Formats: sequence, structure tokens, C-alpha cells
Amino acid sequence: MKRTATSVLAGIAITGLALGVSGCAAQAPAEAEGPLTVWVMGDSGENFQKLVADSGIDVDVVAIPWDSIDEKLTTAVASGSGPDILEIGLSKLATFAAAGALLPLDDELANYPGLAPENFPAGVAGASTAVDGKIVSIPWSSDTRVLFTRTDILAENGIDAPPATWDELRADAKTLTARGDGQYGYYIPQWDAPLPIEMTWSMGGEVIDADGNVDFDTPEFADAVDLYTGLYADGSVPTNSDFDQQQGFISGIAPMIVSGPYLGKGISDAAPELDGKWQASPLPSGDGGSVSLFAGSNLGVWYNTDQKDASLKLLEYVSQPEQQLAWYGLTGALPTVNAALADATLNSDPNVKVYTDQLATARVLPIVANWDGVVGTGLLNALNAIVLTGADRDSSLATFYDATKGLK
Repeated sequence: MKRTATSVLAGIAITGLALGVSGCAAQAPAEAEGPLTVWVMGDSGENFQKLVADSGIDVDVVAIPWDSIDEKLTTAVASGSGPDILEIGLSKLATFAAAGALLPLDDELANYPGLAPENFPAGVAGASTAVDGKIVSIPWSSDTRVLFTRTDILAENGIDAPPATWDELRADAKTLTARGDGQYGYYIPQWDAPLPIEMTWSMGGEVIDADGNVDFDTPEFADAVDLYTGLYADGSVPTNSDFDQQQGFISGIAPMIVSGPYLGKGISDAAPELDGKWQASPLPSGDGGSVSLFAGSNLGVWYNTDQKDASLKLLEYVSQPEQQLAWYGLTGALPTVNAALADATLNSDPNVKVYTDQLATARVLPIVANWDGVVGTGLLNALNAIVLTGADRDSSLATFYDATKGLK
């Protein structure tokens, strides 16, 4: 149940917007009665409804496809009528905040101890929840990238352990590709913009300069590009855009993949016969060590909800360790609460222990407005043009550098 604020928001575009959110919040009426509307991204709506069934709060869950969220948000901001709670992918947090869609929570957290920053891993509560110094979201589900390998296939080809470095991965991928036509050593999702950034971090580099500006024109990023394009040049990765990573891993066509815990759950569910024949291990290292991505999503409160207290109570409910663990059981998405991440039962699975250990060195993508639309898209366009169409490397990268340099 939301009030509208068309006089404040009508006709406003999502990009470059700065709303007087505090002013809107000050005019909020008393709490309304009725179900909370929660926007959940992707196909997890049914599972979220199960999760909150015993919360004592009436909840109406609406599943929003990931590729529809920008349009949905633009419409909701322009009308002033959005949900009460919404899920936010970390790469879109700055865009949502710039659009004025999120209620600042700094003054609210004292009344909801379950949402206190100290309940979450060091660095996560600030690095992944705040924009311009204001807390505008709460960590919800975490995701980090690790290396999955079919250890049975590696062993059959003389590889006795998963590669510990990127150089080893490239060499092992060539060995595995030599199995024959239609066989590959590794898989690079053509939509995975964070992968080359993880490679850059592991080379010891940054993609943000000392002044907080986007800057990819560095030696470490160049090394990451060499690795990325080299895997294609070796013929070690499939080039078809519709390649299914889970089926490719299960069939053995691509027996090494960097992905998130959801892949592990998918393999276990779809191919229990492979139990003991695959494993997760830390992301390969470069000179900067094994540095992975802290991904996942947050939950935020819509800026002018008329059910603020009920919304915060629901956020506190789903942040309880038992609910976080239940969500992992339903979806395979890792918890974000310290107590859940340290749960002995969760970590009794060696693969899950790899996930939780990798989180200790994982990093959040820069909180830059429209990161997906400008930086991520530009990065993939440049790299895919080089490896898939034979575009000139230097000119493709120069175009990308020019388009993104200096963004904040």
C-alpha cells in the first residue's frame, strides 16, 4: 500500500535524478493497513512467499524479471507509486538511489537491532548498502564466484588438482580441449561482465582510480584482457552464445567453470550421479591473490511507503539467521548474516565451505550509477567484439576507455 507523489516525481527520468527523499518521507501518513507489496527479482517470488509465510505479516510478492526492472523502476518513480520493499541487484544500487527510490535507513536501524551493520561481514554493510554515505539498503543474499571443476575428467587427463592460478587454468584448459572435437576446457559466459574485473583484481589492479573515477586503462587490466582473449585464441572456450553452462559442466563438454553457488545446487539437483566427481575451489590467483566478486542482492524500502514500520519488521524477520539459512535451502543463495555464514551445518559441506571462505576475499563492484548499462555493457561489447568478430583489440579497448573513463 503506497501513496503517490506525482507532484514531486511526474515526468522524471531515472538517470541523473536527485530527489528530496527526506522531504517526501517527512510527509508520510500514518501506517496503512494491508499487505506489504514486495518486488522480488527473477523467478524467486514463490520461494520468497514460502519464506515469509510464518512472519505474521501479510505479504504480496511480485516477481519482476531482471531484464524488466529498469523499465519498472522508471515507471514507478515517475508515478510515485512503487512497492513497499524491493530487491536490488548490487550493480543497480547507485541507480536506484540516484532515482530517489530508496528510503534512507540510518535513523531507523536503532529500532531494529537485527538490521544493525555489525550483523553482516566487515565491509559488506558499508560497501554494498550505502550510497553517498547514506544506508539505503540491507544485505539480503550473497553470491561469490568460485571455480567448479569436474575432478574426474581432470584426473583422466593427467590433471591431479584444480588450477590454483590463472596461468595454470589456461594451460589445463588447453589440455582438456585437446580431448577432441566439440570438447572444451573452460567456459566464459558472454554476459558475465564481472569476470574480467575479477581477473583484474587478481592481477593486483583496480578499475577505480584514486579519485574515485572509473579507469580501466591500466597494465593489470591489460593482463586480464590477455588472459580473457587468450582462452578464446587457444580454442578453449565455446563461442556459441546459447551455451548452457550447467549442462555443459554435467556433460563434461566444459569441465571448468567460474560461477556462483547456484551452479553447485543446480548440479546436485540435476545430476546426483556426479556426487564425488566435481568440486568447488577458490578462484584462481594472480599476483594479487584469489579475489572474487561479492555479488547478490539487497532489500530496500520504497521512499514513500505508507507501511515503513511493517516493512522494516519484515526486513528484520528475513535477516534472522534461521531465515537466511532457510533461503539458502530454497534457492542456493548464500546468507549475508554473520551468524548464518558461520553455521556449522552449512559449512559441513566442503563445497559450501569454499563459498564462505571465498567471501572473505570477495569485493563489491564499484557503486557507480548505471554501471550495468554503461560500464558492464561497454566492457562486454569490447571484449566480445575482439574474441567473437576479430575486431581490433587496441581500438576496441580505446573506445571502451573513452566511454567510461571518469565516471563516478
